[in-house]
Amino acid sequence: MRDMTEWDIKKLQILRTLSERGTVTATAQALLMTPSAVSQQLSNLAKQVGVPLLEAQGRRVRLTDAAHLVLRHADAVFAQLELAEAELAGYARGEAGEVRIGAFSTAVPALVVPAVRRLREDAPGLDVRVREAEAAEAYELLAAGDVDLALSLAAHAPTARDPKFTRVPLLADPLDIALPADHRLAARRSVRLAELSEEAWIFGGSGPWSEITTAACEAAGFVPEQAHSAAGWTAILAMVSAGMGVALVPRMAAATAEGVVRVSIGGDQPRRHVVAAVRKGAESGPALARVLDALKEVAERK
Repeated sequence: MRDMTEWDIKKLQILRTLSERGTVTATAQALLMTPSAVSQQLSNLAKQVGVPLLEAQGRRVRLTDAAHLVLRHADAVFAQLELAEAELAGYARGEAGEVRIGAFSTAVPALVVPAVRRLREDAPGLDVRVREAEAAEAYELLAAGDVDLALSLAAHAPTARDPKFTRVPLLADPLDIALPADHRLAARRSVRLAELSEEAWIFGGSGPWSEITTAACEAAGFVPEQAHSAAGWTAILAMVSAGMGVALVPRMAAATAEGVVRVSIGGDQPRRHVVAAVRKGAESGPALARVLDALKEVAERK
């Protein structure tokens, strides 16, 4: 049994061209070779596959049945190589490959999903895998190589001086105030946070949201009274609706509930800065660069 790894693509191409052109001379002309070089390569191929490939027919040669069998398999090989070349060209343009994203909860529907939809149209061969993760976990996953891109808030992202990561700013997400529909300020177009200094506040029970609420209120000149906490927007807004307190809600989180009014914050409106981070140097990879571009395009429309 011959070792199939000895098959030579170049020699198979010569055999294929001989089948198409009919003579050694025409084959040599087509491949810019000498006739003797063509004959030598085909002789070597016959030794490699262990069967005669050519037989004399007067002053010409013809392909044996074994040669036609080899060519049937060679055609499949060349077709697969053409496919590989096309896929590699797509990979070089960022149209193929896999990119794994770790993102905080509100970024998934607001940024990641629209970006994936866009990429499905522009680069259907690109496989994007999404994993919801809190900020700290996202960077642990990124550092460990378990995700290729982490979406988080700037306050919880690695610093710009961290040599392990490259940060890419995406957007500054305004914060609104969620009020019960019958609240005294619910009819206003905007309120100042200082006007809510005596209110009971509902904090986020996980991630950075409690810190964001505290920082925004302290910047407005007061320390908020934490009356309740909850991990998800459904629970937070349900408590607001029941008149149990007020809460900050990021504009990017399209959270709504009956009996709740979202009002803009006047003056120096607090914002949370959303950033993407990748391992240093990875941003030049074509697939990852394409995903980053899609995220930037979505963020610019917010």
